[in-house]
Amino acid sequence: MRSPHIRRLTVAVTVATAATFPATPALADAPAAGATATASPVDAARAAAFAHASATGVTRGDTLQAKDVMTDPDGKQHVRFLRSHQGMPVLGGDLVVHLDRRGGYLGVTRAADHAVKPATTAAKLTAEEAERKAADAAQGEAGTAELVLDARDGHAALAYQVRVTDSRTAEAGGSRTVVVDALTGRVRSDTPDNDEFISPRLGETLRKRGESATPGTDGQVALSGLTAAPASAAAHYPSTANGTGTSLFVGKVPLTTTRTARTSYLLKDPTRWGTETRDAKGRELEVFSRGTALTSTTDEWGNGATSNRATVAVDAQYGITKTLDFYKKTFGRKGIRNNSTGAHAMVHFGNKVGNAFWDSDCGCMLYGDGDGRLFKKPLVVLDVTGHELTHGVVDATAGLEPTRVDRYGQYGEPGALNESLADIFGSGVEFAANNPKNPPNYLMGEKLGLRQKFLRRLDHPSLDKLEGTVDYWSPQVYDTEVHAGSGVSSHAFYLLAEGSGRKTIGGVAYESPTYDGSKVTGIGRAKALAIFYRALTRYMVSTTDFHDARTATLKAATDMYGASSTEYKTVDAAWAAVNVTDADAPSDGR
Repeated sequence: MRSPHIRRLTVAVTVATAATFPATPALADAPAAGATATASPVDAARAAAFAHASATGVTRGDTLQAKDVMTDPDGKQHVRFLRSHQGMPVLGGDLVVHLDRRGGYLGVTRAADHAVKPATTAAKLTAEEAERKAADAAQGEAGTAELVLDARDGHAALAYQVRVTDSRTAEAGGSRTVVVDALTGRVRSDTPDNDEFISPRLGETLRKRGESATPGTDGQVALSGLTAAPASAAAHYPSTANGTGTSLFVGKVPLTTTRTARTSYLLKDPTRWGTETRDAKGRELEVFSRGTALTSTTDEWGNGATSNRATVAVDAQYGITKTLDFYKKTFGRKGIRNNSTGAHAMVHFGNKVGNAFWDSDCGCMLYGDGDGRLFKKPLVVLDVTGHELTHGVVDATAGLEPTRVDRYGQYGEPGALNESLADIFGSGVEFAANNPKNPPNYLMGEKLGLRQKFLRRLDHPSLDKLEGTVDYWSPQVYDTEVHAGSGVSSHAFYLLAEGSGRKTIGGVAYESPTYDGSKVTGIGRAKALAIFYRALTRYMVSTTDFHDARTATLKAATDMYGASSTEYKTVDAAWAAVNVTDADAPSDGR
């Protein structure tokens, strides 16, 4: 029996006209900067939202702020809005307005299926009282309380939102966002701002088993003796340089760096919008500018062992640039936020931190060096980086959020879908990189050195006994820890891409079952990735659950291939094979 605190988070999608796309995936996204470069699609979408209020749920007193604009190859546009009501941000009030190529209204995807009208806008708690309650809940230093409307649980409640820093309930003293009811003082949510790769529950499971992760690294590789070419008399700085890194996990790799003087180089890639890795020097920094820049006199970085502080920076920089390359070459996405801005990372984060994080406030990756017990090496593995940076992509688009958080983890289908998408696209990064030192596969964390040889896997999720990942949807998934629940959509993706049954890919044996014993024939990884990416960026919002995700991917397949296509039918079959169908869709108020 599920807990009474689980909220029904409904997504209503009404699109009257399907886009027409070529037979092969073509997703050249217009940069998000387009939303500010020209106001026309934003203005058209905003006007359409108010003109179609019965569908969009927009009411008098609402203000819509554009977060993202996506343009399709055929000119159709999708404008993602954050909502405020009477000047107060609405949590769970986000929506996407879909327009045809001439700016005409096609439909909407909305997070809240109810009117965002609070019973009162007069708070009983003062801001100071809310700050104290938030500080007590998150055990840290509370910032300034801001009045918001919390529309995430079926109605709009007046609340305060407070960011709490140096939280003793967050790993490495990270920050948390606490929402306090402005009438009753009840803590409505208490969510970590960092997306951590290793969940508290997994850490507890490893401790109980007496197991530690002992990653197999590439080992120390002798340097080739290559040095940077001498500068010409006419050289100008800064300039682009071609360096070499000797990493912990993937051997020797090329690195594009910045030459700042004749014999001075910076670990910053000017060809990828200034993507840079810095050294946190053992401090718990969440501000990238406070990190220490990594420099070299030879443009050779690391020695393949942790004895050199630059070694793990090589892994981090390599993983980030490969992730950016994957998103740009596969989907035309220009950076994590699609705004032609580079990504940042800090290595050597904190003291004995056995985790890696995507920090949305910092806008960067944070890598600890390992705690020396459960995790004895830094978590700078390629699929970890691809996974965590995908959380950044999700933050910049759908903004999927868990429905509940406690000291053991996060729960609920939107959060599980977030974790699943991070695994799906994280594996896509591996396949795109195709590094022989880190062979691509549908396993997550296979280089962490765990006894079960992986952390999670997409083909048969329940083979993961550490987190208890599930293969199929059931009502119990409403209140499943997000990493465990991620198996539902990860499994659907694998079936869509590769199909059911036994298969060997790149030397790895897979055997993917189905809920009803059906046979699914995959459409290939490229098409499956394109469909899931389009669904994420156009048809998912902060409250999307697995049944909504099915609808989103079916709409994406319709847009790209047509409703009678093999691709559409396979999307439907893949979700049915994990027990997500129209027939078992939960009713409102589940």
